[in-house]
Amino acid sequence: MTHSLNELARRLEEWTVRDALPLWQRVGTHPERKGHYESLNEDGSPAVDSNVRVRVQARQAFVYAIASYRGWCRGEEMARQLIAFMEDHTAHPSAGGGFTHLLDANFTVIDARQDLYDHAFAVLAYAWGYRAFGDLSYLASAEALVAHLDARFGADFGGWLEGDYRYTYRRQNPHMHLLEAMLALYDATSQAKWLARAGELVSLFESRFFDPDRQVLFEFFEPDWSRSDSQEGQQVEPGHMMEWVWLLDWYSRRSGRSVDTYTQALYRKGLEIGLSESGLVYDAVTPDGQVLKGTKRCWGITELIKASLVRARAGDPDAEQVAARALHNLFEYYLCASTPGAYVDQRDERDEISVSTAPASTLYHLLVLLAEVQDYVHR
Repeated sequence: MTHSLNELARRLEEWTVRDALPLWQRVGTHPERKGHYESLNEDGSPAVDSNVRVRVQARQAFVYAIASYRGWCRGEEMARQLIAFMEDHTAHPSAGGGFTHLLDANFTVIDARQDLYDHAFAVLAYAWGYRAFGDLSYLASAEALVAHLDARFGADFGGWLEGDYRYTYRRQNPHMHLLEAMLALYDATSQAKWLARAGELVSLFESRFFDPDRQVLFEFFEPDWSRSDSQEGQQVEPGHMMEWVWLLDWYSRRSGRSVDTYTQALYRKGLEIGLSESGLVYDAVTPDGQVLKGTKRCWGITELIKASLVRARAGDPDAEQVAARALHNLFEYYLCASTPGAYVDQRDERDEISVSTAPASTLYHLLVLLAEVQDYVHR
């Protein structure tokens, strides 16, 4: 292991424990309503006038649960508070289960649609609530929520519908995060049914999401999972390719099933078509590397680091150095906000700051990254 990766790992832990978690615990939630704000402004104050996505409540509940479990902060009270807020204030009034989609700045529901992506993170929050605190009610809630998704959104040709609304395309993205949630439930319970559900989603990746000829992951599909001929159907997100490297490896370590063919292909192709000259991860490209969105969000580079650590463990001789350089770039370009513990969300085509607010949802990516980096350097 390179000395720089060790030093950068310590730096990431210090930033998370000393700056990020205390900041978000201090200002991230509304003092009376107890819900979590959508983002922080550049000066570190909460964006009190912004609408709030319900998924943010679930993602932040996960953040405090894993932080508590790993000893990074005393997060149990915050995690439980956000799960309780989600259940008490965002439960769908008539669907028989699940949650609504969007709140206004006063934390009142203004969009009652049920969205698959939102629910993937609700399942993840319950899984980690159970794992971190041993509360059986969270496990029961996770099981009930998955049953609700199966009953209301189970779809032909595999996977689930996008939600209870009209949509143009089916997306791989919520299915990717449901794979994460199923693996988290398996780790929390050791119950084989969750690993089996994860296997179903891996099969969907193999048969639908991954293009073996072009070695890329596509994002948008027709109802039968055939790829759309539209411009959206050509879109590739390199950050998601890297995220699948991490998830497939996680599944392989639990199931014993080899996925090296996929992780090697996704990683190699992602490096080839997905990185800017400065080493940041483009938001979207075509399969041959034409840049569709020259912006680069913070979360993309966290997934590059995680994927590089996966490939380093698999014996790729260059991957650890890729991880170290990307972790350096994470600090150089994103963890450099004027408020300690906040971050820059997005850089533009010239690597200038294009979004200076700090979305709460990005903290999920950063804490998962810290867990993976720590596990790698201490393995």
